[in-house]
Amino acid sequence: MKTNKEAFSDYLLLEKKYSTHTVEAYLNDVVSFEAFVKEFFDQESIDLVNYSQVRSWIVFLVDHNISNVSVNRKMASLKAFYKFLLKTKQIEINPMLKHKSLKTPKVVQVPFSEKELKDLLATIDAPVDFEGIRDKLILEMFYVTGMRRAELIHLMVKNIDRSNHTVKVLGKRNKERIVPILPIIASQIDLYLEERSGLQSLTDCDYFFVSKKGLKLSESFVYRLINSYFSRVSEKVKKSPHVLRHTFATHLLNNGADLNSVKELLGHSSLASTQVYTHNSLAELKKVYKDAHPRNK
Repeated sequence: MKTNKEAFSDYLLLEKKYSTHTVEAYLNDVVSFEAFVKEFFDQESIDLVNYSQVRSWIVFLVDHNISNVSVNRKMASLKAFYKFLLKTKQIEINPMLKHKSLKTPKVVQVPFSEKELKDLLATIDAPVDFEGIRDKLILEMFYVTGMRRAELIHLMVKNIDRSNHTVKVLGKRNKERIVPILPIIASQIDLYLEERSGLQSLTDCDYFFVSKKGLKLSESFVYRLINSYFSRVSEKVKKSPHVLRHTFATHLLNNGADLNSVKELLGHSSLASTQVYTHNSLAELKKVYKDAHPRNK
């Protein structure tokens, strides 16, 4: 018979369609809370805890310099766990029912400017070897599709439709979406695939982006690649694939795209997730308004 934690893991993987990385994070948080309750309350099971014990864990975490953001993430894991126990009738009262998240500072992501993108692409205008052609295409694909790092890494050759200029992206919880690509990128894809097919080390790897050894790229490699290239043209502290995704959304909104369309392109399940990108669009709007209004002259 499966334990509650094992059943919870299956539920997250099979029903909620969470990634293995997310499920592992949730379970680690539950196990950490279980260890805390055992040590400080001499209680073996966490199935029947009360909220005061949860509060004690929050105080413990904060006292050990765990940030509010991290504490909130751990509480989200407990919420999901106890919601599952309630749903499967393992408990009658959810101890997390009245929990409120800790306040966190609002972090504003600063996107790359259109000039920074233009300057960067100009520095690698005509790469001549496989790695240069691949790197430029990775940069372009992030910027023209807005896909997440994991989505780009898991992109398959069969997901590219060159005739229709679209790419099929497998997003969070295995949700598929079709994203258009610009014709200019389609020609770069042709060039990349030609170089890719010439790799002597390439075996049966179906992943679209591969290393020179014909292997799937790692998340750390892609992060370092983006950081390295943007260090040439940007002094921003954060230079990551997520900032490029943020840039994609912001530039579309600044140039007249509507929020719902951007939501679909990003693969967000709710409009609220997309609205975090509107602050930059509003800033651009204010600038245009200030420069153009006669009363400001």
